[in-house]
Amino acid sequence: MRRSLSEHDARRMLVAGPVALLTSRWRGVNDVMPVAWAMPVSAEPPLIGVMVHPSRHSHDMIRWSEEFALNFPGPELLNHVAYFGSVSGRTVDKLDVAKLPTFTARKVEAPLLEGCVGWVECGVEDAIRLGDHTLFVGRVQAVSGDDESFNETWLLENEARPLHYLGGLLYATLRERLEARPPAPATPNSGDSFEEERAERAEREAERQAREGDRE
Repeated sequence: MRRSLSEHDARRMLVAGPVALLTSRWRGVNDVMPVAWAMPVSAEPPLIGVMVHPSRHSHDMIRWSEEFALNFPGPELLNHVAYFGSVSGRTVDKLDVAKLPTFTARKVEAPLLEGCVGWVECGVEDAIRLGDHTLFVGRVQAVSGDDESFNETWLLENEARPLHYLGGLLYATLRERLEARPPAPATPNSGDSFEEERAERAEREAERQAREGDRE
């Protein structure tokens, strides 16, 4: 049954993508924060957008340093992700408290986080105020991935899979990749392939219902 929801629920329908830990560095100080509002915005040149509220310490770190890195954690860093989002880098050195090892990026000063399954390094191309957040547009400068986790797509075959954010303190992981097999384009002699597929689905559904009826 369909029901009406709050306008604010729209964002949670859109944020089931991989959560990223955004790292930044300015004048010798490191910071990290989780971001769920991240998206590709251009293929050529390769640009990625991240939304950051001006109240976040990372907002000024990105603005001043003009660069950032995205680190994609797996489920083993679930509690780290929640912690990094619950305290401010203005009052505590989050990476020091968490004792999470880092390593040197190839193109940016921001540290990269061990234990993640993918890393993207960006230089800031633009900053646009949209509503109550700032959209930082980063030009991708370097990308790295765990070979057990990513090969053109996320692999999902083992525990080295990305963590996805659902809202609040709720997260998830994807378990299966599905490959689509679209019907061949219709030709004057072949009939409507989509109609054929629809008829096949209806036949399978009728068989399923018949089996369930036999079990009752």
